[in-house]
Amino acid sequence: MKKIIIIIIFTIAIFFITIFVKAQQVSLSISPPLLETIIKPGKSIMIAYNLKNFGDPVYLLVKVVSFEPKDNLGNIRLKKEFEGPIKFSLDNANIQLENPFFLKTGDDQQILLRIRVPENTPQGDYYYTLIVETIPSGNLNNNSASYAKISIGSNILITVTDSGIVDIKPKVVIFDVLSKIKIFNQKINIFDSFDKIPVVLILENRGKNFIKPEGEIILKNIFGHKEKYKIIPKNILSQSQRLIEASSSSKISEKIEFKNSSFILSGFFIGKNNLSAEIFFGENSPKIFAKASFFAFPFKLISIITIFLLISLEIIKKIKKKEES
Repeated sequence: MKKIIIIIIFTIAIFFITIFVKAQQVSLSISPPLLETIIKPGKSIMIAYNLKNFGDPVYLLVKVVSFEPKDNLGNIRLKKEFEGPIKFSLDNANIQLENPFFLKTGDDQQILLRIRVPENTPQGDYYYTLIVETIPSGNLNNNSASYAKISIGSNILITVTDSGIVDIKPKVVIFDVLSKIKIFNQKINIFDSFDKIPVVLILENRGKNFIKPEGEIILKNIFGHKEKYKIIPKNILSQSQRLIEASSSSKISEKIEFKNSSFILSGFFIGKNNLSAEIFFGENSPKIFAKASFFAFPFKLISIITIFLLISLEIIKKIKKKEES
């Protein structure tokens, strides 16, 4: 009997522990989510971040890591080792970098990050992420159990320059519509008039500093009518490429063929349609241009009308034969 009672108590305890663990919630926010700054060698700045805990009480750790571009979609890859000459420290009295601290539910913690650029630092860009990650309490007691970490971060883009002038060297890698039709292994930009037409614009940054494109893409149809699509400004890191998005009347579809599109043209198109891109990178920066075109014809509508006419003619022939007989 005692063994049964012990088993029942043990089972109930495991049940409540499981519910408690499942009920644990980690919900953190940090602002600003992105920092872009220009610093001269030998200077330093202090940035105030605000960290808030919306979940359960938790142990946290703050650190700074280097990152690099991962792909042309704006994703990044955190590096295993800290790189670059930039120095980071915290001006807080109660917390330090890579030292755990405790944050209660609903509490805020201001993180005063000091960024220092040593003298003789080479001019160019340096990319980092301020990371706040959870530390399960068991880890603080040297518990060997495995725990999942939850992290949030704020990217830091630092441009080091003496003069304040940035190196702007953009290049259009691709500006075209995505078409599947090929004739003799040559891509032909032909669509049905009712098709949604995906447009792709990829830019490359060959300069030493990150750039942020602005401008518009203009569609001109066979009748001279123009539609304008504003480019959505997004950072292109140094020595990387990025797919540039633009506003449009049609959202990017979940279909695989539209995944790598900048935006999608939606409407009725006929004949030759010309696309032109005008892109610049802030005040007093030179513009770059690109052109593309595509053809559209109502193939589906013509097919439906043709089938309808053929059926109608066949019906008329049968009716005439019956009348003659």
